Amino acid sequence: MADIHVRRVYDPPEPDDGSRVLVDRLWPRGVSRDRASLTLWLKDIAPGTGLRQWFGHDPARWAEFQNRYIAELQANPQPVKQLLDMVRAGTVTLLYGARDTQHNEAVVLAAYLRNRMDHGA
Repeated sequence: MADIHVRRVYDPPEPDDGSRVLVDRLWPRGVSRDRASLTLWLKDIAPGTGLRQWFGHDPARWAEFQNRYIAELQANPQPVKQLLDMVRAGTVTLLYGARDTQHNEAVVLAAYLRNRMDHGA
């Protein structure tokens, strides 16, 4: 099984993080580049601006957000392939800035990547 972690970018790096990838389109407020300790900032895999603004981290829109974001991921294969290659090479931690730890793009992305790995993508 793919070793993919999901953590807030505001949390300190952990020894088992592996490659740390920020998956937000916008840089998180109050976090320095040094403190983020990133391997990569993959803006292109983040939800589009329209989808992000529509969702607004509203849990009532969560199911539809997941569907729309997965459709965006399927239409944007290059950053997905880049992340899948990283996962195949070792542990990857997807970082996000949202306060909500259950309803954010990194949660959807991790599940999407695991599913792709499980089905031989």
